[in-house]
Amino acid sequence: MHKLIFLLTLLNLLATPIIRNEDPVPVYQLGDDLSWASKDYNDKDWSDTKGNTSDKIFWSRTRLDLRPVENKLMPLGLQIDSFGAFEVYWDGILIGRNGEFPKNGHPEKPGTECSYYRIPDHLISPGLHTVAMRSSQALHPEVQRSIGFTLNNYNTLLTRPLITMSYMNLMAGAFLIAAVYYFFLYLNSKRRQKDILIFGTICLLFFSLLIMEYLKFHVVIPYSEFFIRLEIIGWLTFANALLVPWYFIIQFNFRKGKWLMGALLLALLFLYWWNYGHYDLTARLYSLAMLIAAFIVVLNGIIQKEKGGFIALAALLASALVNKFVVYDFGLFISFTIIVLSMLYLHSIRTSVIEAEHQNAVLLSSRLQLELLKKNIQPHFLRNTLTSMMDWVEESPKEGARFIQALAAEFDIMNDISEQTLIPVTKELELCRQHLSVMGFRKEINYIWEQNGIDETQLIPPAVIHTLLENGITHSEPLSGNTIHFILQYSLLKEGHQYAFETIAKNRQIMTDRTGGNGFKYIKARLTESYGQNWTFESGSTENGWISTIQILK
Repeated sequence: MHKLIFLLTLLNLLATPIIRNEDPVPVYQLGDDLSWASKDYNDKDWSDTKGNTSDKIFWSRTRLDLRPVENKLMPLGLQIDSFGAFEVYWDGILIGRNGEFPKNGHPEKPGTECSYYRIPDHLISPGLHTVAMRSSQALHPEVQRSIGFTLNNYNTLLTRPLITMSYMNLMAGAFLIAAVYYFFLYLNSKRRQKDILIFGTICLLFFSLLIMEYLKFHVVIPYSEFFIRLEIIGWLTFANALLVPWYFIIQFNFRKGKWLMGALLLALLFLYWWNYGHYDLTARLYSLAMLIAAFIVVLNGIIQKEKGGFIALAALLASALVNKFVVYDFGLFISFTIIVLSMLYLHSIRTSVIEAEHQNAVLLSSRLQLELLKKNIQPHFLRNTLTSMMDWVEESPKEGARFIQALAAEFDIMNDISEQTLIPVTKELELCRQHLSVMGFRKEINYIWEQNGIDETQLIPPAVIHTLLENGITHSEPLSGNTIHFILQYSLLKEGHQYAFETIAKNRQIMTDRTGGNGFKYIKARLTESYGQNWTFESGSTENGWISTIQILK
């Protein structure tokens, strides 16, 4: 589709024009005299500037030098791009009207900015012809907009915009579908990735830009409202010029993205203020500012060896070339489409990375489940526990039965939570208390459990506190009175919430400088599985024993 549009544009540029003087200059005269429509009227004293005509009638005369017209171009049509309400005379013959003049106290009915007229065949011949226009421009008398003329086959003049519009509508539909899809993807995603929302917004803005650009073929727009559409197009281009670099900043992990976005915003606002009223030029400069910012980000991404960097660079270069060599009305949309396609490719790369991370997370979860089960069925734990159980059953059958019940309860809880990623904190605390009952029987030490400020609605990765408890039992010696005291404190912080687990006991000398073994690795793996990088874990000795702190960040 893009190749076809480019080809049509190129052929249009290369085609031999019907008018020899390709940029005919109109001359103007304030007043109203039907004799001014004559082909041979002497207008040498007329002005080449229109001036402010207020609500008065004025005339313009333009000479067109025609080449010989081939039969295939017949019937011939005239396209006029002009503001106002006017009548069109070809060599003194009225060929059409656009709008209505102010009359008998009634205000002007504005015509459209672009209008088409069929030229009678008998009025067509090689040489000079005069297009005279009797006009009023009461609704925008201060606007000094020149008159544009295009001669071509009349049917072609009428159908060419429709053909162009059909291609653009197909493109617009594709971007609308993409926008809706990515908005749904964002809303139904647990991670709510910002780049997905930005990409969906870019597609929606681009769809809106296409619709607004070709709205003139769908809706009759009076010349008095012509600038409203251009203003909307300008702001849509402004928004896209901000969002495209922002998307690249996220994709390529650009560290100074805030500074670049701030500078880009200021540059775009300056361009809007400096070139206010020059809509096409302003839109071109918006696109240039966007390309410069995107180039900075992409080149930095290539230096950082980010995936997709060279694809994005090639897309930006292609976009710049299209803007340079293709007619603006087509070039703007082709260049934007190339950039959006490169962004779509980058998103596919990002999706594949996320999929790989998910697969790794599934494998990690499986390994952690096995690790959790191994923690409670390792041979030396079972052997020592069963040996202690036999002694208790022989010495005190009643206490031995309690020992067996505590061990069975701990295994039941462990079996329930082994396949879960997050469990209620109440379940975790019950596991800890059952484990203390078992270890109290085994080691014949008085373990004291204390918990403060616990929010029972919270979820926590399974066996995290339990692992800290095991470390406290394994690496501590009892105080006088044969006691070890465990305190779990929960607190809500600005940046998240925190669990502080303190063991009040004597630290075994050989383990005072430990940095953490398999237990700490298990805790960190579980926290990463559930919270990504949004957590901190610290553990170290104190005067009273040992303290470990887990912070889960927002």
